[in-house]
Amino acid sequence: MTVNKHLRFQENRDFDVICLGRLAVDLYAEQIGAKLEDVHSFAKYLGGSSGNIAFGTARLGLKSSMLTRVGDDHMGRFLTQTLENEGCDTSHVRVDPHRLTALVLLGIKDRDTFPLVFYRENCADMAVSEADFSESYIASSRSLLITGTHLSNPDVLRTSQIALKYARKHDVKTVLDIDYRPVLWGLTGQADGETRYIASEAVSAKLQQVLGEFDLIVGTEEEIQIAGGASDIVDALKAIRRVTAATIVLKRGADGCNVFEHEIPDQFPPVYPTFKVEVFNVLGAGDAFMSGLLKGWIDGDNWEQTCRLANACGALVVSRHGCAPAMPTLAELDYFFSRDRSRENLEKDELLHRLHRVSRKRKELKNIFVFAFDHRSQLIELADQVGVDQKKISALKSLFVQAVSESEQKYRHCLGPNDAIGILADERLGQDALNEATGRGWWIGRPVELPGSMPIEFEYGRSVGSNLSHWPNEHIVKCLVYYDVDQPTSMRDEQEAQMLSLYQATQSSGHDLLLEIIPPKDETKSRDEQIIRAIDRLYEIGILPDWWKIEALSSGGWQMLDELVKRTDPFCKGVVLLGLAAPLATIAKSFDVAAKWSLCKGFTVGRSIFHEPSKAWLEESINDDQLKDLVRENFEFLFEAWLAARSGQEGER
Repeated sequence: MTVNKHLRFQENRDFDVICLGRLAVDLYAEQIGAKLEDVHSFAKYLGGSSGNIAFGTARLGLKSSMLTRVGDDHMGRFLTQTLENEGCDTSHVRVDPHRLTALVLLGIKDRDTFPLVFYRENCADMAVSEADFSESYIASSRSLLITGTHLSNPDVLRTSQIALKYARKHDVKTVLDIDYRPVLWGLTGQADGETRYIASEAVSAKLQQVLGEFDLIVGTEEEIQIAGGASDIVDALKAIRRVTAATIVLKRGADGCNVFEHEIPDQFPPVYPTFKVEVFNVLGAGDAFMSGLLKGWIDGDNWEQTCRLANACGALVVSRHGCAPAMPTLAELDYFFSRDRSRENLEKDELLHRLHRVSRKRKELKNIFVFAFDHRSQLIELADQVGVDQKKISALKSLFVQAVSESEQKYRHCLGPNDAIGILADERLGQDALNEATGRGWWIGRPVELPGSMPIEFEYGRSVGSNLSHWPNEHIVKCLVYYDVDQPTSMRDEQEAQMLSLYQATQSSGHDLLLEIIPPKDETKSRDEQIIRAIDRLYEIGILPDWWKIEALSSGGWQMLDELVKRTDPFCKGVVLLGLAAPLATIAKSFDVAAKWSLCKGFTVGRSIFHEPSKAWLEESINDDQLKDLVRENFEFLFEAWLAARSGQEGER
């Protein structure tokens, strides 16, 4: 046995863990209870055991890196982007020009039945080779994780052994997730991915050839049995101990886990208990467990703390749909541990759901420059006034997108990594514009309210949530509401009920929500008071949008709003300013005060930019290029005014 039992992790390494193994796309059935052959829609997630662990450890704050291959295809790009968005290093996710990214179809039939089919014939991640990494790369990490699938054929076994050799040489701690899938060892029919255990002397022998190279070995009871080559779990553990001095962690599902650091006793040591929860989906729970285990182990926690974290991660994931996206954040875990009541019905815990959405790693935007042309009634009125077909509005909005794109190119040197240019556009008259803008990395909002409705009505009727499933995830749900706390009770109640239903729909769909609040004019109240009371009231009834869109406040108003948001919703992404068709100079003047507050991210202005140029274009007194030049001039005036106001501050509050 070559294992060094001195488990002091090396400091000053680039990575905490390198994950070598499977990286695939999981297509999860959305029809719960249906047979896989009867499913008609799937949700797409990052998957593969090593990929899930790289993702999960990054979400928990470890510096993780993924070592594998993906295909030169759309799914491979999706996986790489997903890992990068979570903070995982992908410098060693190689693109294979000859093989496709692996896919897995998964279903949830009932609490005990989870059919899955692996599409891994000659897939990219099984072609990873020693040419894909260097000795210095392995030496740059504190630990190396390998999953059992990458021991299942000679090529990936050799690759894994070379990585292990480098790790041993440079005191990189080594981890094996046994991850036994009989179908991936060729022991079942290709469509039988659900079977978790088939005894095989050949598999046991191959595993035992490499067990001595690991410092930590983790597996379920079935995985320990296959690694040990024995049906009795104690006999299997003892067989493993004969070939390795590694710490062995035995996962026992709802019973928790055991840790074996020394000789294997005839009786199990005390179990580290898990948390009783209502099981929805066990797929991915083991990867969540491993993510939590690595977090505690690498951070130097004792086994009790480490296993508590690992068990909590597993418990949270079994209550959710999907694997990687279900992985918890540290904020969720803090909340989970703090609960003094039953943890069984996690699926019904609205605060936990919200924490899962808002506490994930995200880019914190500093400045937002948005050209808003989601106007429907105003542009229809303008077209009717000029006497042209309303269909021209669609072409007009596509020209607006081109203008914004040209402005983006002009100011690319001014846009930092935390700045965003964008649009507000509708699908009724601007679907082509939305399609053209999507995928550019822009900040994109689109309205759901019927223009001018009071009380508010939605474009799609009351079942607005059903429509959101067809929206790109990057689109932001924007809703303009004429709302005041002192409205007649019946009107206010209807407004609030509609906003609450929309908020709940976005919580389910995962889209950001932008609420635009415009109080009715009331000479007896200040606008600051009306707006801040409205926001306070909506927070009080449980509506916490990602974004607020409001008119400019006084300095005192911004102070009150900043305190309210920090006190009530620290996860709020920010506030953007509307224009209300005011002159450009007036809007720019309001920036001088608003830009002092980091809570205010920028502007979303429309009619002040497009009205006069659009009228001239619809009248055919100017051509396409002249239209774009005019709207760009107006948009860029506000762009530069915001930058000047922001840079003119000594420091943002």
